[in-house]
Amino acid sequence: MSEVGIEKLNVYAGVAAIDVAELFRGRGLDSERIGNIQQDRRSLGLGFEDPVTSAVNAAKPIIDQLGEAADRIEMLIVSSESGIDYSKSLSSYVHRYLGFGPHCRFLEVKQACYGATAALQMALGYLGSGVSPGGKALVIATDISLVDARAGYAEPSTGFGAVAMLLGQTPEVLTIDRGAFGLYSYETMDSARPLPTQDIVDVDKSLFAYLDCLGNSFKDYQSRVPEADFVTTFGQLCMHTPFAGIVQAAHRKMMRDVARLSDPAVLRDDFACRLQPSLVYPRQVGNMCSGSLYLALASLIENRAGDAPVRVGLYAYGSGCSSEFLSGVVDARSRAALAPFAIADALAARTLVSFEQYEALLRTTLGVITPVSSRTVRIEDDLPLLPATRPRLLALARIADYERHYEWI
Repeated sequence: MSEVGIEKLNVYAGVAAIDVAELFRGRGLDSERIGNIQQDRRSLGLGFEDPVTSAVNAAKPIIDQLGEAADRIEMLIVSSESGIDYSKSLSSYVHRYLGFGPHCRFLEVKQACYGATAALQMALGYLGSGVSPGGKALVIATDISLVDARAGYAEPSTGFGAVAMLLGQTPEVLTIDRGAFGLYSYETMDSARPLPTQDIVDVDKSLFAYLDCLGNSFKDYQSRVPEADFVTTFGQLCMHTPFAGIVQAAHRKMMRDVARLSDPAVLRDDFACRLQPSLVYPRQVGNMCSGSLYLALASLIENRAGDAPVRVGLYAYGSGCSSEFLSGVVDARSRAALAPFAIADALAARTLVSFEQYEALLRTTLGVITPVSSRTVRIEDDLPLLPATRPRLLALARIADYERHYEWI
């Protein structure tokens, strides 16, 4: 059987951001706790940005690079907890504005921050089956932020944007290890989105579930790959990153409980070597929900030392909760495959807003997925916040009879 995995990967993390220190100042939060979450900036959506625009803006550079080969994409899966309709998939809009033809499946999946990994495994199973030689799939994880002052210390670490991944049989970004995975899932009410204007989180329950699922999903991974060792098998690690602080706590727990290592210097050095490269971009963006793990993967590829082939252990977690530990290999092709998309440059080019500008934005962005029969979006209001140099962007222009209409700006 041929290899399957991620051929191309791009990130769209918006065109605006706020410094976490500025957000702490505006909210009157204890600045000494910034070190606990280990967040530097967080991306923000503008008034014309919704889950559809982010998904398209993440995927469009990949489609443009493919040219006519984009016709080989026969499956489009969008993962999101920011759906815009109880029936109609937001992937239908993504399909349209990416210019896909009619011979392509599209659907939407939801399982909190695990959704993109579920979509990836579904698509890889299809591609690996051999029923459509040469076929490709596009998986996009896209979400918006609904947090405000009600979220407390979760607000500074909540991100925005999308990650798009082209899957196929020439996996330059990540070659997936076939059959090497571990699962652990159960029902828990650690977080939810009961309304299209509100996130709720039980912070303690969520942190416990995240740590519990990591240990048990890795144990299940070992049942399928008995020789796997948490320390020696994986030269690098990537984890779902709600905030960098929990990733460090998770690493420490695994090193102590699974590897039986507790020397602080050993733990510190191992974390710096195997996990720190994956946290560079998440610390600049915030939690992208199901795109978070793959933002961390992009960060790892572009910030690790050297290009030697290395096995990566990946941990996906989604509240509710569902989790998976899987693995794959990155090599010299990986950095080269990401280079054309200039992810680091795009993050650096975001416009930084003040707390007062951020508060003004919330009046629009908190209602962006609320169903309304009609609405006109004042795109011109946010144009001053766009960077001087930026790619062509898809923007929400209006809603008429509940149908969303977009235009390129």
